[in-house]
Amino acid sequence: MIPKRAIADRNVKIVYATILLLGVAYGASLSVTPLELAALDFKKQQIGTIAIWFAGGIIAMSIPAGALVRRISARATLVVCVLMYALAVALFPLQRTYAGVSIVRALDGACSVGVWVSCETVLLARSHRSHKAIVTSLYAMAIAIGYVLGSGLSRALVIVTDYAGVFFVASGVAVLGAIVGSRLDRSAQAPVDEDAASGPTNISAGALLWRIKTSCLATFSYGYFQAAIVLFLPLYLVEQKHIEERSTTIMTALFAGGMLLFSPVAARLGDRHGHLRTMGALASLGVMMILGFVFLHSWTLMCGAIFVAGATLASISPVSLALQGHATDPRDYSRANALYNACYAAGMLLGPPISSAIMTTKGGPAMLYHFAAMWTAFVVITIVFAADDPSRVREVRGTVAS
Repeated sequence: MIPKRAIADRNVKIVYATILLLGVAYGASLSVTPLELAALDFKKQQIGTIAIWFAGGIIAMSIPAGALVRRISARATLVVCVLMYALAVALFPLQRTYAGVSIVRALDGACSVGVWVSCETVLLARSHRSHKAIVTSLYAMAIAIGYVLGSGLSRALVIVTDYAGVFFVASGVAVLGAIVGSRLDRSAQAPVDEDAASGPTNISAGALLWRIKTSCLATFSYGYFQAAIVLFLPLYLVEQKHIEERSTTIMTALFAGGMLLFSPVAARLGDRHGHLRTMGALASLGVMMILGFVFLHSWTLMCGAIFVAGATLASISPVSLALQGHATDPRDYSRANALYNACYAAGMLLGPPISSAIMTTKGGPAMLYHFAAMWTAFVVITIVFAADDPSRVREVRGTVAS
């Protein structure tokens, strides 16, 4: 059950509606992006490197996005970035060169991170301390549902229009999202939990990054894993496990389904028992699922492993965002979210090329082992830096006082 108090604030509901519509635009446009590029006779290697431009746009705009939220408000930043994203989507099918496509994708990434920083700042500010993880998990679920709906929309649209038409419709959906986002209060990023504001404000970027290091490491690891696994796990299963290529098309649905079903549970566990502790437990289970692909031979069991991997590793992301909300002074939320998203993009940028190099030189199992090693290192860090979780600190203090 979702506590009604957790989503009582109208600003939280507006963020959910906005990001759901943006997710529909994402899902519709991304579903036909490879097809559009293939129709332009782009080589596979070129199509793969375009993702680098998207991640580069995120990294380049992450820190400025935090500054924009502080200077012109979360509402204004959200509306401007969604409208710019709509423009980027509309421009995409008009490009005919690699340079043009790359520039538009970089603009897409830059606008997207502006949206994420704005939305996450509002959510952390307008949620109470005891409900931050459930609020952020519903945010992640709204994006995922939007992707699913957008994918279905694109399939319906290609029956009656061409790929360019899908992009134009996605752009229109994004504009609708900007209209919804404009309904946010002017002071939407002002915290409702004023008691949460403590400690120094205006701390240096380095000190702030150190304060949220475990959250940033979590989102870096997930960005790294997510960007690489979607490209190379199907290849591994087809080439070395002899799974039919068409069977692997359900992997994304299984992974997303696991996240959608378990994310609220993970959120409640995080809010109740500690976010960092919960992330460590989820990562531990995820490591076992990753290693399962090395030793399992049944496709049915592999499907189960994919589902559980989504339920555990994908659920870490909203819990890590909630932890950041606890560890950061509310007046530093926009700066912290900027650093947080930059780390996510860095993971997306590094994951595919490193994983590709390992798979090419050492083989598929080595690639999976390196994913497992990365998440295992994260589990160790959650133990070493247990004091980064304020709920853990309060628990220790309560035990000492008793």
